[in-house]
Amino acid sequence: MPRYVVRYGSTRALGVFSPRGQDRYLRGQRVIARTQRGLEAGDVLCEASDEQAAKLSGSPGGQILRGMSAEDSNELSHIHGKERAEFEVCLKHVLRLALKMTLLDVEHLFGGERVVVYYLADERVDFRELVKALAAEFQTRIEMRQVGVRDEAKLLADYGDCGQPVCCNTFLSEMPPVSMKMAKVQKATLDPTKISGRCGRLKCCLRYEYDTYEDLQRDMPPVGSDIVTKNGKARVLGQEILAQQLLVQMEDNRRVLVEVADVLSVVKAGTGRR
Repeated sequence: MPRYVVRYGSTRALGVFSPRGQDRYLRGQRVIARTQRGLEAGDVLCEASDEQAAKLSGSPGGQILRGMSAEDSNELSHIHGKERAEFEVCLKHVLRLALKMTLLDVEHLFGGERVVVYYLADERVDFRELVKALAAEFQTRIEMRQVGVRDEAKLLADYGDCGQPVCCNTFLSEMPPVSMKMAKVQKATLDPTKISGRCGRLKCCLRYEYDTYEDLQRDMPPVGSDIVTKNGKARVLGQEILAQQLLVQMEDNRRVLVEVADVLSVVKAGTGRR
C-alpha cells in the first residue's frame, strides 16, 4: 500500500500519511486528513519512499480520509474567513488583559476540534484568563503555542531575496542551526542585511552546501602553509574551495593560482586563518 508525504497546517508541517483502503492520490492533490490534532486540510507532495519515510520518522503522520471536494473547499474558505475575525477577537482580549505577548496568527482546524493561537513572548505568560475567554467565544478547545522568530517567518513570510517562496514555508521539515562560519567558508558577504532571512536570522540556505565545502576543504592545505608545487616552493594565501585551487605566493613573490592536484607536498601546515 502506498504512503504519501502530506503538508498541512499553518506551520506547513510534513508527515507520512496512509490512505484508506486502496485509494491513491496525485502530487499536488488537496486532501482531508486525520492528524494528531484533528481533521485538517493538506496537500499531497509525493508518494513516500522508504528513504523519505525514514527522514520523517520523527514527524507526526496520520491518515488521508478523502480527496478534497468542492464542498470541502467552500468550507475551508469559510474557515479562513472566520480565522481573520477570530484573530481580532483574540487581539482584543490580549490587549484587555495587558498580556506581554505578540499575537502572530490564529489557526482554526478544518474539523473544528481546536483553535491554535500562535504568539511570541520574551517571558512566561499566564494566559489562563485568555484561554477561558476564547473558549467561551469560540466554543471549542484553545491551544496556545509559543514560537520563536524563525517560526514567525514560517507562519507569515512569503518570498525570500532569491525571489522564491521562503524555504521554511515550503519544503523544510525542520530548521537546522546556521552559523557565521558557514558564511565565511562559502565566502559569502558578511553584511547582516544580505545574509539574514525574513526572520532576521542567518539564511537557512547557507546550510545547504556547507557540508560539500567542508569535504572539499578538508584535502586542501590551510592558509599560511608552505608547500612544494610543480613550479617550486610557495606559501598559501587563499583557497578557492569549489574550484579546488590555491592562491599562492611563489619564492619570487609572484601571486598565482595553482591546482590542488599540483601540490607535491606540504612542508609546513598553516593555521588556516585568513
